[in-house]
Amino acid sequence: MDSAPDHQPRTAAHVADLVALAAARGPDQPAIVDVSTAGPERTLSWARFDAAVTAEAVRLRAAGVGRGDRVVIRLGNGAAFCVAVLGALRAGAVAVPYGPIAVVRELEIVFADAEPSAVIATDDDAAARTCAGPVGARLLPPPDLDPAPVDPAEVPDQGPGGEELALLVYTSGTTGRPRGVQLSHRAVLANREQTAAVRPAPVTPVDRVLLSLPLFHIFGLAAGLLQACWAGATVVVTDRFEPEHVVEVLTRQRVSAVAAVPSMFRSLLDVPPARLRAATSGVRLCTSGGAPLPPEWLVSFKEATGLPIFEGYGLTEGGPVITTNAIGGVAKPGSVGRPLPGIELRLVDSAGRPLDEAAEPDPDADDDGFDPTEDTGLVALRGPNLFSGYWPDGAGGPDEDGWFRTADVGFLDADGDLHLVDRSSDVVIVNGFNVYPREVEQVLLELDGVAEAAVVGVPDERRGERVLAVLVRAAGAELTDERVREHCVERLARFKVPAVIEFVDELPRTPTGKVARRTLAAQRR
Repeated sequence: MDSAPDHQPRTAAHVADLVALAAARGPDQPAIVDVSTAGPERTLSWARFDAAVTAEAVRLRAAGVGRGDRVVIRLGNGAAFCVAVLGALRAGAVAVPYGPIAVVRELEIVFADAEPSAVIATDDDAAARTCAGPVGARLLPPPDLDPAPVDPAEVPDQGPGGEELALLVYTSGTTGRPRGVQLSHRAVLANREQTAAVRPAPVTPVDRVLLSLPLFHIFGLAAGLLQACWAGATVVVTDRFEPEHVVEVLTRQRVSAVAAVPSMFRSLLDVPPARLRAATSGVRLCTSGGAPLPPEWLVSFKEATGLPIFEGYGLTEGGPVITTNAIGGVAKPGSVGRPLPGIELRLVDSAGRPLDEAAEPDPDADDDGFDPTEDTGLVALRGPNLFSGYWPDGAGGPDEDGWFRTADVGFLDADGDLHLVDRSSDVVIVNGFNVYPREVEQVLLELDGVAEAAVVGVPDERRGERVLAVLVRAAGAELTDERVREHCVERLARFKVPAVIEFVDELPRTPTGKVARRTLAAQRR
């Protein structure tokens, strides 16, 4: 007799099967609660969600979409996005989620690369209309959420799943130009199973999960929506993150789990503490990813709500979840925790050799003072959740032994928990010495009067690069660059001290809440 927990599907080789399995287990249970600020609240049961997904698959096939064709989904957060993605998968196509705020130049690059056969967008999406024509893609409106019953004979063959591509997710990564990450059904489902094995479980069948994350991003899509599909839970979807609206939704929708990026948790701290604590009284679990969580924010959120935030680490190429603090059971400040079950993680040098096998370090090499420097390396991964290389030829994927070397730099502490230092691509090189922005940012955030900090490198004729610190003052703070520099001189090696300090009202961010380092650097070149 199968003794697997009831929040895991019996068998699923195809991602679209997750919806059918959840509908079979609890057809009348709510699957999606759309609380968009732009329209009336709407709830889809698992049975209605499954029916809408099937109808969408039939519609796509009728529009000429074939097995393996790419379908770009360019919709904002909401039930329609969820149906469009799963419908494309049930049609046997490859879903290509892409942000509705992307401009024509960005869309042209992605459309030319992916060569979609169809684009699902709103009628007023002029950019999608402009870019669909040149690549021969058919522009389709959002799916019908109340479709007429479908003749079973019309339901298309979705294919076996497995190694077939499920998602093509574009990410700039280290190149600055969008690259399509190929995620097979095998990879997506493996990461859902790995995540479900964590305790405390990030999503259970009785959970109501708040998703304010952009669903076109792998965090919101896979770790959010598809994880809920795996468990048969309920997702409460907002179209944007507005603290006042979110607090109201937390209370009214009886939300029990929150998945967010650090800046979202920070924004909630602007809500009066008593109101925030009352709104989160029914929440059992908060998880953070997508960007480093400043330890100060973790502490402040715990003080305000009584809730820890379990930080994790992931990347699109990993499906995306790689590590979490939940495995150790402690929300350890500054750490992203341990690898999920079934994922191997090791630190390697720039040649891909494990640190304990690498050559002896050069005694003349820079010792930047970061503790522990000798054990810092690039994060390398192996597991069934890894991607199938970059579109279209699979280049850049795991090596012949299954290892994928990321561009992330980190070290392991005595407990085996991973600490990320920075992305290797973001390292600032001053006179040949490496400066990791995150280390400098953490020092800056220790200073009273600093609300947010971002560090980037800008060109310098004499030193190659110099360190630029861009700061947001806390409300009412009278902070000067002299005071900031004094603070840094006391805590950092001289070459790490910011050469230039600027104050701004807010930092530029990507749609997923990360600080847009490239934008900061480009504006000052």
